[in-house]
Amino acid sequence: MYSRSNPPSARRRQPAAGRPSWRRLALLALVLSQAGCAVGPDFKSPILPDAAKRGYSESALPAATASAEQTGPAGAGQRLVNGGELPAQWWTLFRSPELDQLIRAALEHNPTLEAAQAALVQTRENYNAASGSLLFPNVNAQLGGGRQRAILTGTNPSEFNVYSATVNVSYTLDLFGGSRRQLEGLMAAADYQRFQTEAAYQTLVANVVTAAVQEASLRGQLAATQELLKAQVAQLAIVDKQVALGAQARSASLSQGTLVAQTRAQLPPLEKALAQTRNLLAALVGRFPGEGGLPEFRLESLKLPDELPVSLPSDLARQRPDIRASEALLHQASANVGVATANQYPQITLNGSYGTQHTVLPNMDVGNTLWNVTGGLLQPLFNGGALSAKRRAAEAAYRQAEAQYRATVLKGFQNVADSLRAVEADAMALKAQADAESQARESLEVHTRQYKLGGISYLALLDAERSYQQAKIGLIQAQAARYSDTAALFVALGGGWWKQPAAAD
Repeated sequence: MYSRSNPPSARRRQPAAGRPSWRRLALLALVLSQAGCAVGPDFKSPILPDAAKRGYSESALPAATASAEQTGPAGAGQRLVNGGELPAQWWTLFRSPELDQLIRAALEHNPTLEAAQAALVQTRENYNAASGSLLFPNVNAQLGGGRQRAILTGTNPSEFNVYSATVNVSYTLDLFGGSRRQLEGLMAAADYQRFQTEAAYQTLVANVVTAAVQEASLRGQLAATQELLKAQVAQLAIVDKQVALGAQARSASLSQGTLVAQTRAQLPPLEKALAQTRNLLAALVGRFPGEGGLPEFRLESLKLPDELPVSLPSDLARQRPDIRASEALLHQASANVGVATANQYPQITLNGSYGTQHTVLPNMDVGNTLWNVTGGLLQPLFNGGALSAKRRAAEAAYRQAEAQYRATVLKGFQNVADSLRAVEADAMALKAQADAESQARESLEVHTRQYKLGGISYLALLDAERSYQQAKIGLIQAQAARYSDTAALFVALGGGWWKQPAAAD
């Protein structure tokens, strides 16, 4: 059996001047498509109003927070640096090797972050696929072969082979920019997913930091409660002896026993919360709760950053990934208006093919060269107003995206303002709580000495113990709040994602 796609006989019969120049046709199609205008609005990044650039608060923020050095690392004062640069790995400012280790594990193994990264790859590949089909001609090769039986004029029935090879080219001219607007929308969708991935990255890091601080707080509260319970049990033993000797009434033992029971009842909720926080940390780093191996966190192992870089209000909209994601959606909505507008204009499609057909007979070869070039124009004339309605719907979607963008910007500025006030207020709250704890501890010591000397009643001593317990736990909670608020401020400012090497991709 003989088979060839372009036999020499066919090449000899095809004059060189009769062959179409496919390179020239493709180049002409590309030039014509790019020469047309792109209908619809040309997107420009929104400009912040002047009111947004004045600051994050009506009143000026202090240059530094209050200091309560007597409470340890959590009581250090922090200096606010306006216009400062936030590092990409902002969690390292807490100077905790255990926290750094845990965040690295979370960034490598968290399934939610992996899903966001896969979604980003998907949107980019969708853009690549669309750009390949919309910007360039579609070229397809077709090969065929068969065996036929026919009765030719004046001959007996004979069998012969037929082979064909054809190249088909099709291209729709983008005279009014519909394809370019469609690709613009797909690129905006990829940008949206990129910023969503950055937001997922920052959310994951913030959740790990917050959970670690929560664990440290719960460990401190649990240790303080256990220490207090130990002292109360020892005190109960003394009271019971005094009751047995007749030095105290039975009511004193009952009161102290009640206080011991109340303090002991606080332990299970703290232990439950601590276990749940550890389970949360395990899930964030992609582990099962039973695997173990997680570091333990205590407030003493964390350090407050000495300086708090605060981005300028004019830069915030370019730094927060949620605002950039909302802007990408606005860009996509703008491109969709262009697509809907272009669909109302004519569409010109060019088609061409070139190939050979070769018939192999018992005693002869017949080869033919075939080619054609066609063009078509599609002009919508009547569709019941569907295309106009779709354009109006796209314009309404753009206005919706614009309003959502403004809402996202307002929410972002609110987050930063709230975080700055929280950092300032919690520093003062910690200082006040430290004073309260110091006075409560001193009061308990005085009441204890007075009670031993018989100067006060046992009820007065119980009140002093309750006050100290509340002040001690409140101090630990205030210390933890300073770490959490600092992390919240870094996230509200954008988390420094733009300094990551991958941010330039």
